[in-house]
Amino acid sequence: MKGVLVLLLAVGFGHAIERGRDYEKNKVCKEITDLGKDDFRFLSMVLYSRKFPSGTFEQVSQLVNEVVSLTEACCAEGADPGCYDKRTSALSAKSCESDSPFPVHPGTAACCTSEGLERKLCMATLKHQPQEFPTYVEPTNDEICEAFRKDPKEFADQFIYEYTINYGQAPVSLLVSYTKSYLSMVASCCTSPSPTVCFLKERLQIKHLSLLTTMSNRICSQYTVYGKEKSRQSHLIKLAQKVPTADLEDILPLVEDISEILSKCCGSSSEDCMAKELPEHTVKICDNLATKNFKFEDCCQEKTPMDVFVCTYFMPAAQPPELPAVELPTDKDICDKGNTKATDQYTFQLSRRTHIPEVFLSKILEPTLKSLGECCDSKDSASCFKTKNPVLQKKLSSFIEKGQELCADYSENTFTEYKKKLAERLRAKLSDATSTDLTELVDKFSDFASKCCSINSPPLYCDSEIDAQMKNIL
Repeated sequence: MKGVLVLLLAVGFGHAIERGRDYEKNKVCKEITDLGKDDFRFLSMVLYSRKFPSGTFEQVSQLVNEVVSLTEACCAEGADPGCYDKRTSALSAKSCESDSPFPVHPGTAACCTSEGLERKLCMATLKHQPQEFPTYVEPTNDEICEAFRKDPKEFADQFIYEYTINYGQAPVSLLVSYTKSYLSMVASCCTSPSPTVCFLKERLQIKHLSLLTTMSNRICSQYTVYGKEKSRQSHLIKLAQKVPTADLEDILPLVEDISEILSKCCGSSSEDCMAKELPEHTVKICDNLATKNFKFEDCCQEKTPMDVFVCTYFMPAAQPPELPAVELPTDKDICDKGNTKATDQYTFQLSRRTHIPEVFLSKILEPTLKSLGECCDSKDSASCFKTKNPVLQKKLSSFIEKGQELCADYSENTFTEYKKKLAERLRAKLSDATSTDLTELVDKFSDFASKCCSINSPPLYCDSEIDAQMKNIL
C-alpha cells in the first residue's frame, strides 16, 4: 500500500474536490484500480473510522460497504457515465435522513441544508475533536485467535475500527501500516503450531511501529487542539520545566524543530515522515540537553531513537530552582511585531520557575500576553502597560498559586500516596466536613489531578476542567 495513500474519497463525505466531479470520479477510480478492492476497502475502513470516532462499528461498516460498492460499480468498464454522480448524491442524501444508518458529525444538520456538491464539501470539512483518553485494550492471545478463527474479516474490520477511533490523530499512513502489520501477525500466529511464541516474536518485530503510531497520535492530538503557535509555546514550557538548568538557546532550536515536524508530518500521507523526522529530532535532543540534566543523559542511553523520544516525552518536570521573580515583558518587547524573542524568554523564565503543568501555564499565558499586546494599538502604549501590568501580574500569581495547590504532591508520589496526602490536607483545611464529604472531595480532586496534573495532560479536556476550578480567578 506504500505510495498510494492519497485517497480523496469524495464519496458522500469525501475530501475537497479539486477540479469538479470528473476529477473526483477519476481520482477515486484510480485509487481502487491501483489498490485493488480489498486494500481500497481496508483504507476506507481506516479513513472513515478516523473521521467518525463517535460512530458505532455498525454505522462505519455500513458506510464503508456503500462506498466500496458504488465505487466498484461506477468505476467498472462500461458503467453508465452518470452512475458515480447519481450514487454519490444518493449516498449524501441518505446521510441526511433522520433514520440514516451512517455515523453523524456534530454539524451534519447544517450541511444538510445545502444540496449536491456544496453539501459534500460541507460534510468534508466536519471534524471530530481528538480522542484524548484512548480506551482500546488489546485482548489476550487466546481471545484474539478465537475471534479471528470465527470470522477473519469481521475480526479485521473490528480491530481497524477500535484501534483507529482511539489513535486516529496519528498520520493515516502510520495507522494503515500498523493495522496491516498487526493483522498480518494475527493471521500468522493464529495458524501457527505455537501461537504464544509466535506472538512474542512478532510483537517485538512491530514494537517500533506500534510506539511510533501511538506517540504520533499523542503529539498530533495536542497539535490539532492547540494549532502551530500554541503548540510551539507548549513545547517550550515543557522543556523549560524538564530542564530548568538549560539555557533558552539550548531549548529553542528543539522547540522550532518539533513544531516543524508536527506541521509537516501530522497531516502527511508519507509513511516515512514521522519515521524519519522523530529519530533525527531525538539526536538533537541528546546533543542539546544530555549534558544539562542527568535524567536526559539517562534517556539518551536508551537502545533506539524511539525509546529515547518516549523517555524524554514522559519525563516529569524537575523541581524549579530558587530564582527571583520574573517580570512581565515591556511594551517595547511586546510591540516589536514579528520578534518573538522577548515572549519566548518570558515564557521560558516563568516556566522554569513554576511547578504546575503545561495545560495550566498555556491557559493563563495566552490571555496575559494577548492583553498586553492590545496596548500596542493604544495611543500611549507605555501608560497602558503600566496600568495593566500589576493587574495581570496579580492574576497570574493567583492562578499559579491555585494551580500549585490543586496539583500539590501529585507528580512526586504514587497515586495511593498522593490520595493519602490529599486527604490529610483536606481534613486539616475542612475540619467540620464529614467523612463522606471528605471521601467525595478526595475522589473529585484526585480524578482531576490524574487527568490534568501531569506534564502531558490532555489540553481539550483540561481546558474546561481548569475553567471550573479557576472560575474565581479567570
